[in-house]
Parts: sequence; structure tokens; C-alpha cells
Amino acid sequence: MRQLCVIVSLWLLVLLSLAQSQDQDRLAGVTRGRRRRTGHGRPREGHPSQALTRTGSLPLNHGEEGGTSIFIESYRSVRDPQTNYNVIPGKQGQCVYQGITMFNKAVWSPKPCITCMCSGGEVVCDEVSCPTMHCHFPFIPTGECCPVCMDAAPDLPDFSGDSPVPNDPSDPSPDPAAPHTQAEINVILKREEEEHRAEEERLLKKDAERKRRRKKLKKEEAEKQRRLEEERRKEEDELRATLAKEEARRQAEEERRLEEEDRRLREEAEAAAKEKERQVEEERIRHKLNLMEKLRALEEEEEEEEEEVWLRGDVFQMPPKVAEESIQPIPAPPEEHHGDVEEEEEEGQEEEIETMSPRAGLPPGCDISDVIVTCENAKLTGFPPLSIPELKSLSLEGNAITSIPVGAFNGIPNLEWINLGKNKLTSAGIAPKVFQSLKHLSRLYLDGNLLQQVPSDLPSTLQELKINENKLREIEPNSFQDLSNLLTLEVEENVLSEGNVSPLAFAPLTQLSYLRMGRNHFRTIPQGLPPSLLELYLENNLIEEISDSVFNQTTNLNLISLGHNRLDESRIAPLAWINHKNLESIDLSHNRMYLVPSYLPRSLVHLVLVGNQIERIPGYVFAHMEPGIEYLYLSYNKLDGEGVEPESFFGAFGSMIELCLDHNQLTTVPTGINEMKSLHFLRLNSNNIRNFAEDAICDPLNEDDSHIVALRLENNYIDPRKVSPTAFSCVRSYSSVVLKPQKTK
Repeated sequence: MRQLCVIVSLWLLVLLSLAQSQDQDRLAGVTRGRRRRTGHGRPREGHPSQALTRTGSLPLNHGEEGGTSIFIESYRSVRDPQTNYNVIPGKQGQCVYQGITMFNKAVWSPKPCITCMCSGGEVVCDEVSCPTMHCHFPFIPTGECCPVCMDAAPDLPDFSGDSPVPNDPSDPSPDPAAPHTQAEINVILKREEEEHRAEEERLLKKDAERKRRRKKLKKEEAEKQRRLEEERRKEEDELRATLAKEEARRQAEEERRLEEEDRRLREEAEAAAKEKERQVEEERIRHKLNLMEKLRALEEEEEEEEEEVWLRGDVFQMPPKVAEESIQPIPAPPEEHHGDVEEEEEEGQEEEIETMSPRAGLPPGCDISDVIVTCENAKLTGFPPLSIPELKSLSLEGNAITSIPVGAFNGIPNLEWINLGKNKLTSAGIAPKVFQSLKHLSRLYLDGNLLQQVPSDLPSTLQELKINENKLREIEPNSFQDLSNLLTLEVEENVLSEGNVSPLAFAPLTQLSYLRMGRNHFRTIPQGLPPSLLELYLENNLIEEISDSVFNQTTNLNLISLGHNRLDESRIAPLAWINHKNLESIDLSHNRMYLVPSYLPRSLVHLVLVGNQIERIPGYVFAHMEPGIEYLYLSYNKLDGEGVEPESFFGAFGSMIELCLDHNQLTTVPTGINEMKSLHFLRLNSNNIRNFAEDAICDPLNEDDSHIVALRLENNYIDPRKVSPTAFSCVRSYSSVVLKPQKTK
């Protein structure tokens, strides 16, 4: 056992000696391979693109002479020593170089300015490339490979110890191949690594600063672009707002102009109608006064003809009242007389005129002509005392008369017409039975006074009674007693309602045909209306409902006016008037309708629905009518492109004469208009119509004669240049088509 221990110890000593010998050889090689700044391996002068250089070839052996050289690019700048590493594979962490086994991490210098190291079984060699020097006195410091200038010699590490500094001139025996120690090599490598790291940090900082500046510039540029974009948007918004305001102003001016034009036309039409009515009234009075009882039957026929005229067209517009002050009675024209009898009559009339001259005791401001006395606006405060037995007509309108005393009409017992309108008469100021002495009185006008009750004891001959614009608060059962001949009754603009009008009040009026009760406070249709009634006017009330039985007794009704109330289509009972065979005209304008009401009378000819909120015309709503509706006014509603169905006008294609759809929201011409063969007047103005088909109004395949007399399409969005020449083939005259102006887009 002891011998075995001795043998192992000896063996270990031998191995230790061999290891020390190898370490000395390695150190000697490292010392000989110390870096020197020599001209060997300098880079060629040339283009700056040669900043990175390649090293020369270095023969490396794997245990044999000769071998293959491996070259790699140096990563150093030309301003620093550039290196190249050659790799020699080893075994088990050791390296074999020219037959010598090197331990891992061993460093040596096989040639000047070349340093090799064993790393993980591979030999890594670094060859130094020296930069070109531009100085007069370059020299190579001891232990360096590359020359430096005298004033730029790098600081060498401070080596302590007894051994002399390599390449020191004072050394009597300099050794140029003296190797660096491991500490020197570590210091040099560390310094190069720090310099490299500092350079990388400087480059990274410079790159970061450049990125930061670029980012800042981009941010500033983006902010500038954003501000410019905001300013541009703001300018565009201001421009659009200005244009919109200008367009709105222009449209408002255009609408005002059109409204002014419409108003002017209406005023002219009303003035013409008023003038015509005045002339008609004057003519009627003249004929009535001249012909007296002989022409009474003829006058009644003329009145019937006049009423018949108002049953068509604008039947709901009340004939304008005749301005009494403007009526200048026209004397009867002289007639040809034959014989002495006629001459005697002529002389008798002259005597009558002399008797009724202004010298016959008329108050100041009064005038007499034939058998008519007018004291209008004469500032009378009391009833004038008149004694003219032949007097037929008396007008006291526009005075301040407060009472009618007993016996006021004793001197004028033959009066047929008396106008006491616009005075200050009260119910208490009219003496009882004061009108009973007038046995021929047929017309009594009491408009614009302060009456609270219907005057009592009116004569039975009365045919027309007007008590509009008073203070009537009740109508009692006996208010119209004995007035069986009354034909016309007007009590508009009073304080009447269903609560203060007795259902028995109208019972004596067995011949009443014309009743006006508008501008009161009715919420329902008054009860007890006379069966003889032909026309009923209840506009400007508060009516909300029409029941099934309210018109059961008035089966002869021909016209009902219910405009400006609170009706909607759901509050009209289905059986309210559908079976009325004579009801031809209904006015439901300015109510609260959203649909054209169903269950309309079968005999309906004239329907006014202007000024509602109607959005739809249901299909087949006119299909049950016979012979068919002729006048349909739907102006100023909310009909749009979906509100008119293809079947909406079914049943009216052969009967429609006038159709007004203006001031709605239609985008196209409603379907079915081109099938209306009797249509004379069509209004589609003030809508939103853009597309205008060739056959929208006129059927180009229809060869019948033109039938449309007037067509209005202005204030839409129609481009007249795009309208087909055949689009108006059914219009009698192109001058009857109104296309301008149009709205702008």
C-alpha cells in the first residue's frame, strides 16, 4: 500500500513539472507576441469605403504542419487598431497549435502584432491594423505595434517590479520580443472594450437625440397641419353658414314675395267679388223697388239661381258683405208709358218724390232716393222720427242709436228692409212688440250691436234675420216663435254654446234653409236643427266630435262647414253622414286630421281639408261615392311621397275636376293623376317634386282632347330643361302651365 502511494506521488510530480514547463513556454510565446506598432499590417490608403479592413492570411495547424487559414472582418474603425480573428477548432476545451497543446484561456503571440487565445477549444487570433500617420516624427513605443506622433503618444500602463520596461533605451539589452504579462493584456483589452462601449454609447445617444429631434419635428409638423386643417374647416363652415343664411334669406324673400302676390291676387279677387256682389245687390234692390209686388216671384227665382252658383267651386267662401255706405241707390229707369193711365202714374210718382224730399223733415246726414232712406254714419243717437208711409227700405247703419222706442215705425209702416247694424242697441233698449207693426218686413239686420237676447215679437213675414257680432248668451224655446217663413238666420260671433241654446229653439223655423252659427263656443253640433235646413255653417267653434245621430233629422242638408274646429278623423262617427243622399259639400279645413276621413257621404262632390296635418290618403277612400268627388282641396298638409297610394284616388278618375295638393311635401307627382280624364285645374306648387316623369300628368297614349285648363308646378325642384315636351300634352294651352320660379338645390 505504501509503495502504491509513493508511485502516485511521483507520477503527480512528473505531471506538475510538465505543466510548469508548458506554462513557461506559453508565457515566452506571449512575451514574444507582445503588440508592437510597426508598419506591418497597415491599411492601404485609398477610398473612405475601406474603413473596415481585412487581415492577411495566417497559417494555422491542427496538430500538423500547414493547414487552412480562416479570415473574419475586423469590427474596428480605421482610427483604432483593427483586428481579425482566426479560429482553430480544438478538443475538449484545449487547443492544439503547431503541435503544442494549449489550455483554455491561454494567450500567445505567434508573430509580431498578432495575439492568439484558446477559447472553448478554438484558437482566436487578433491582428492589429495600424492607421496612416500624418506627422513628422512618428515613433513606435516600446511594446506597441503601431507608430504614434511624439505629441500623441498614448499613456502606457504603469508596470511595477524589478524587470526593466520593454524597449526602454536605457536597457543595455533590450528585448523587442518581450511578451506582455496577462495583467497588461487584460488592461489593454479592458481599455479597448471601454473605449468601444463609450463610442457605442455616444453613437446611441447621438441616434437617440436625432430620433428625438425628428419626432419633435414630426410633432410640430403634425400640429401645424392640424391647425391649418382646423382653420380651413372653420373657414369652410363659416362659408357654408354664410351661404346657408344667404339662401335662407333669398328663399324667405321669395316666399314673402309669393305670399304678397297671393295676397294681392286674393284681395283683387275679393274686391272683384265684392264689387260684383254690390252690383248684384244694387240691381236686385232696384228691380225690387221698381217692380214691387209684381216682380217678387221673379226676384225669388233670381235668388235661387244665385244660391245655385255658390254650390260649386269655392262654395264655402261666404259672399262678401255689401258695404252699405258704398251703395248709392239707382233710380228706376223711366219706362215707356202708353195712355193717360200711365201718365197719371208718372205724375203720382213725381208727387211721391216731392213728398219724400229732404225737406220732409229728414235729420241732417240722411238722404232719400225713390223709396229708400239712408242715414248711415250720420251720428244719430236716437231713432229718427220719420213719417213716410211709402218708404220700403231704411238703413241706419253706423250710428250710435241705443234704443228703439214704442211707435218708432208708426210713420213708416210699409218697411220691407231695415238695417240697424253697427249701433249700440241693447236688449233692454228695444221696446216690446215694436216690430209687430211692420206687416211687410222681410229683412232685419241687427249686426254689430250689444244685444244679449233675440228681440221678441218679430213679425211673421220675416224671411232673413241677422244678429251677428252681438252678445247673445242664450236662445230660448220661444225666441223664434211664429217665424215660420224665416229662410236665413245668422247668429255668428256671439257667446252661444250647446248649453245655452235650447233644442226646441229651432222648432218654429219650419222653412229655415240657411243657418250660420260660426265664431261661438260650441263643442258639439247643436241639437234640434230643423229638417228643412240646407246649409249649416259652424266654423270657428270648439267642436271635437260628430256623433251618429246628430244629423238624423237634417236629411236635406246640402252643405256643412266645420272649418277651424278641433275634429280629427277618429271622432267622426261612421254613420254620421254616410247615408245623406243630398250632402254634396263638406268643409273640414283647419282641424286636426291626420288622414282623409273615411265614411264620407256617398253623394259628396266638394271636400275641403286645407290646413290639417294629413299625412296619408287611404286607398279606396273615395271609391263608394256616386257619381264621384269633383272638388278636392288638400293644400297646406303634410303629404309626402309615401302618403299617396296607387289606390288613393280610386273612384275619382272619371269625376275629379279640381285637385289642390299644393304646399305639401310631395317628392313626385302622385300616381293616378294622369288617369283623371275630367281634371280641369291642378295645383302641385310648393312641394318637393324633383323627378317629373313624362306620363306623370298626361298620358301620351291618350288621344283625347286636352282637358286641363290650369296647371301650377312652381316652387318645387323641377329643372324645366329636363321636362319632356310631351309631358303637358293634355293641357289646353302651354301658357296655362306655371313652372317658375323653382327652388334651388
